Amino acid sequence: MNHEEFDRASGPTQYHAYRNGPRITRIETAIAHELMPGLMMLRIHTDATSADGQPVIGHGETYYVPQAAASVIHDWMAQRLLGADATAIESHWRFLYGRSMAFGGTGAELRALSAIDLALWDILGQLLERPVWKLLGGPVRDAVPVYNSCGGPSYGARRSTEPVFAGWPGHGDAGQPGPLQDNWSSLNAPGDLAEELLEQGYRAMKLWAFDHVFREHGGETISREDLERGLAPFRAIRERVGNRMEVMLDGHGFFSLHAGLRIAEGMREIQPLWMEDVLRPDSISAMADFRHKAGVPIAVSEMLVTRERYRQVLEQQAADFVMIDPTWVGGISETRRIAELAQLYNVPVLMHDCTGPLTLLAGLNIAASVSGVVWQETVRAHIATLYPSLIDENVVVENGSIALSDRPGIGAGWLEERFQTDHPGYRCSTL
Repeated sequence: MNHEEFDRASGPTQYHAYRNGPRITRIETAIAHELMPGLMMLRIHTDATSADGQPVIGHGETYYVPQAAASVIHDWMAQRLLGADATAIESHWRFLYGRSMAFGGTGAELRALSAIDLALWDILGQLLERPVWKLLGGPVRDAVPVYNSCGGPSYGARRSTEPVFAGWPGHGDAGQPGPLQDNWSSLNAPGDLAEELLEQGYRAMKLWAFDHVFREHGGETISREDLERGLAPFRAIRERVGNRMEVMLDGHGFFSLHAGLRIAEGMREIQPLWMEDVLRPDSISAMADFRHKAGVPIAVSEMLVTRERYRQVLEQQAADFVMIDPTWVGGISETRRIAELAQLYNVPVLMHDCTGPLTLLAGLNIAASVSGVVWQETVRAHIATLYPSLIDENVVVENGSIALSDRPGIGAGWLEERFQTDHPGYRCSTL
């Protein structure tokens, strides 16, 4: 099938948009097994050049099972993209989403589409010499408020003593004493960590204080002893810094409704800003029941993935906050649609990132252009140790916020050395 035949098969609304503008000429993916084995990095090349004569290349990413997402891109999405107009973002999104959802594509297909969408927005920003947030209608603020999620340098990263494995979703190691070992410190020296974060300008921190309960005893029920162990770090933070630090709990979707309600009962004395993903979001009605009985604000969930699931959560009043990961739900395009849907229900939005630098930058661009976004998640250990080895810009947190970037596009690009053609994680499709 040639391009003209393919266009006609795509339907009449797709035909003209698909062929005009700068063309996509090459698609590259890479997996940095030696750094962050769960991360798939994407570059989309075009035949356009920027005002300073540089080739225009879009950068994107997604996370978890990166080989599968890369295969989706090269094995069939590339057939739509190669030779096509790089600026026809919505046309490509609708086509690829429709073909993915025809067979329930909410896994690797949606993650692959997310990475592509980021890269196409990056291309458009470079062509128009504007940051993505400006193309989305921003700014709605000068800087984006961030909090520190208490993971350490090895969360999601490869440790030299282990084989190449990205880790199970939501499962992080307990860490060890040392600089930026925030998971260890949050459990063993929480007061010290809270003081340190306050000195650095952070005003909110999220703990994974009940993960050990799931690892040791499962999540169907929780003993009073384990409940007290999980509450202890929060109490220590309150005793040390009072209410100067907002605190949140991430449950990583580990617990049953019964166990979750017992955790919520204990957390009421802490008055957290929110409890997040205590239940796995299999049942929206169970999530709604939990929220109505918890007695503390509830946030859900980067695990929802599709806009329809978010709509059900909002319709059933199952959340006080909704959290979105731009590289899981369908990219910048779909993230904005979900965030605006949440605004209709007067529910504030949180942007997720424990996974990669362009996920963070995509969230910042959304937060800069959608007033309903109230917090961006960050992992300071990733910003300090991993991200400088991946992208060509430094992320700077100052006074608990990240300033808006004026760089055209998404705000950063992959380092060239991440795309070596002889690397075992590298794949390329060309026109």
